[in-house]
Amino acid sequence: MSTSELFSKYTLGDIELKNRIVMAPMTRCRAIGNIPNELIATYYAQRADAGLIITEGASPSPNGLGYCRIPGLFNEAQVEGWKLTTDAVHARGGKIFIQLMHAGRIFHSLNLPEGATALAPSAIKAAGQMWTDQEGMKDFELPKAMSSEELQGTLAEYEQSAILAIKAGFDGVELHAANGYLLEQFISPVSNQRTDEYGGSIENRCRFVLEVVDKVVAAIGAGKTSIRLSPFGVASDMPHYPEIEETYTYLAGQLNNRGIVYIHLVDHSAMGAPEVPFSIKNTIHQKFTNTLILTGGYNPESAQADLKSGYTDLVGFGRQFINNPDLAVRFENNWPLSENMDFDTFYSAGEQGFTDYPAYSK
Repeated sequence: MSTSELFSKYTLGDIELKNRIVMAPMTRCRAIGNIPNELIATYYAQRADAGLIITEGASPSPNGLGYCRIPGLFNEAQVEGWKLTTDAVHARGGKIFIQLMHAGRIFHSLNLPEGATALAPSAIKAAGQMWTDQEGMKDFELPKAMSSEELQGTLAEYEQSAILAIKAGFDGVELHAANGYLLEQFISPVSNQRTDEYGGSIENRCRFVLEVVDKVVAAIGAGKTSIRLSPFGVASDMPHYPEIEETYTYLAGQLNNRGIVYIHLVDHSAMGAPEVPFSIKNTIHQKFTNTLILTGGYNPESAQADLKSGYTDLVGFGRQFINNPDLAVRFENNWPLSENMDFDTFYSAGEQGFTDYPAYSK
């Protein structure tokens, strides 16, 4: 099958992408002290043949650093650290958005810096465990339900983080409202049992997400603002609920009204999660008239088919980028993909399993 659409240029907001291949965000836990470094810059620069790179999640707040060694974007040291990455990617002709990810209730206190507090819509503990460098695997802990003041403070943190993202040289920001983190915790009635204007009805549960979007759009512009969603996802203890389709149909319409540059829909069924129904993907695409990115289980042939049919505008690839830094080039030249992948180093601290995977060599 021809893959001409996959390798065609694409205009995203005010930037031009050299192809329709997106490197999807993946947590890699290499930010010692929560500050991006030269190693992270090397990793993303190696993968700059993608049309668009979306970084791993970076927390807009000390309170959102639920995992060990994930980067933040809320102080000047982090801005300077991220400049290493944006400069390196841009030097190779790439484009890069930063994903802002507040972990919310997905945390352990050993992973939080001193003085930070894990905040969530409601004081409901998630089922599951996470790694801590100090004591190994630990159960998730009980978060603090956000007060009105803390809610407003978190909105301000997202706004400031978006401003810092542009200062650090990013081409835009992706708000992580998927995979069971803070923004999705507000969307779901399972994790959000508030009785104020941020809980209860679909409109109320979507309110915080849309207020974050409004803050970021006002700060950096709709053409640099985007969002990731995972309807029917179950990551981080997010059970299904009856009004999922109605909720995301409403949310897509509201996001369309705000003119943000893209919605990024993720489907983890290729890794064993429930499949995201075609109906909700199609509804979101109809309700939202700007760019749609679909990620999950794609190969070049299926990506080309969905691009050609107009089912999506850009296609995200995740794990294949880990051990194939030159994935886009391999796709374009029909070169074989590496089968060598070290799962034990996905979230370790050093260069092994991060920047030491080689490009293709005949």
